[in-house]
Parts: sequence; C-alpha cells; structure tokens
Amino acid sequence: MQAKTTMDQAAPRKPMPQTNLIHKSSKLRLWQKIAKDRYFLLMILPGVVWFFIFSYLPMGGIYIAFTDYFPGQSIFEAEFVGLAWFKDFISSYYFMRLMRNTFLISIYSILWGFPVPILFALVLNEMRNGPFKKTVQSVSYFPAFISTVVVVGILHNFLAPDGGIINLLISRLGMEPKYFMGDPKWFRTIYIASGIWAGFGFDSIIYVSAISGINPELYEAATIDGSDRLQKIRYVTLPSIMPTIIILLLLRLGSLFGVGYEKIIMMYTQSTYETADVISSFVYRKGLLETKFGFSTAVGLFNSVINFAILIIFNKISKKVTETSLW
Repeated sequence: MQAKTTMDQAAPRKPMPQTNLIHKSSKLRLWQKIAKDRYFLLMILPGVVWFFIFSYLPMGGIYIAFTDYFPGQSIFEAEFVGLAWFKDFISSYYFMRLMRNTFLISIYSILWGFPVPILFALVLNEMRNGPFKKTVQSVSYFPAFISTVVVVGILHNFLAPDGGIINLLISRLGMEPKYFMGDPKWFRTIYIASGIWAGFGFDSIIYVSAISGINPELYEAATIDGSDRLQKIRYVTLPSIMPTIIILLLLRLGSLFGVGYEKIIMMYTQSTYETADVISSFVYRKGLLETKFGFSTAVGLFNSVINFAILIIFNKISKKVTETSLW
C-alpha cells in the first residue's frame, strides 16, 4: 500500500494542452485591454448604438426588394416576386441614362474635386504667417456648415436669368444672359463646382493633420541636401501623406455610384433630367412620390451591390500596386 502511494506521488502530472493556455492568455489580454480603455469604449458606445439601430437593423428591409410591397401591410405578407423588379429596372428606358449620369457626376467630382483639398493643405503648410494661415483655414470651413438648401438657393439667385449677378456680368460684357439652372449642359458643372466650394476646406482637415504628423527631421535633411520648397513637397510631403490619400480615394471610389439625391432634386428640373437624373433621385421619385417601394428598394440594393463590388476591386488593385488598402 505504501509503495503504491509512493508511485502515485512520483507519477508526473499531465500537462495542460498548449492551445488551452494560449486561449486563456488571449482572453485575459482582451479583458485587460477592455479594462484599460474602458473610458474610450464608453465614448464610442453611442456611435456604435446609433450605427446598429439606423444602419444595420434597417438592412432587414432589403427583403422588400423581392416583394410587391404596399404601405400598411407586413413585409412578410407581401407577394414574393423574386428578381422581377431588378429585371424591370435593367430593361427600362431610364437604366442607361441613370447609370451614365451617376457615373459621370461622380467621376468628374473625383477628378476635379479630390485634388483640391490636397493642394489647399499643401498651400496652408507652406504659409509662414501664423495668424493669416489660421484665418484662411477657418474661413475655408464656413461653406461646409451651410445647409444644402441654402447653397442651392444661393446658386439660383446668382445664376438667375434676370437679376443674377453672373448674368449681370455677362450682360455687361455684351453677351446674352443664360438660364444656367435650366440648361442640361451646365448642370454637371454647377453641381460639381458648388460641391468643391462647399467641401474643400473641411475635407482638407485630414490632410493638414497628416502633414503635421510628418517628422521635421525629414525636412531638415532635405534642406541640407539643397532642396527647395517644391522639391520638399514632391519628395517629402506627398510621399508621407500618400497612404492617407490612397485610403480616402478608395472610400470615394467605393461610393462611385452613390451620388446623393438631396442636392440633385433641389437643383434639377424636367428640362435637365437628361444630364441630372441619377440613381438616387430616381429611387426618390419611384419610392416616395409614386409609392413603388419594392421597385425603389430593388434599385437601391442594385446600386449598393455595384458600389461594394467596385470597392473590393479597387482595394485589391491598391493592395497590389501600393501595398496600402482598407483591409
């Protein structure tokens, strides 16, 4: 009996599996991080709750795109029609016009509007007069806080054929006034130019912050090498903020077919539908004005899938070419 007890004491204990130890240690580190950053997590909690309620819960309504839904009934009581609404939209007379207008307005906004905040941030960085620099930067933010309704109202007043300041200048130059807001040829130009004016100052904040994070020693080394201001911008500033530029460009490309309807419907008229009507404005008319909820939901879902596919494609291209990507 004593020998058996001695043998049991001498027998080695079975070690715990390595995977269990790693799992327990990772859980411990996770809770330690949560406890350490608890105040920061509490700060972002309202934003997370907001996105969950207003962005994720409504995604259940996607089912309406596959039904013949009428207001007042449950979406599960509506007749299931499958892909009928998608087929109707793709085969409709408006499909190519909507796709063309949405793409052109979006791509022109990127080509003309995306570089402006970058150039503005570079100019601000080169300013040496501190008070003047802060004044210019603060003034550039003001248009971003003006309501879209007010911006469109300003456009109508400035471009009015009788009494608008632009047409008054045209008349002084001996030319005939034009009804810019009713001319399809001018719609995209007005839309894009007003968008650049309203947003370039606010959009430049990210680039100004990225530039301020550049190591000053890089500029000192460039000065020792004899670089002038333009060379410092080319070889120091732009390469340093290039990851930020690429990420923001990917986000813009991810919403290539996501032109908002708010400003469009306040600017366009029936005479400008040819160049102004986009997917979102079409969804607004069909869904809210004509109460075709199933059809409009299908068109909106189609638009979102296209945007998501474009984002994945450009993200993969960026990851291979620049080694910078969203994920």
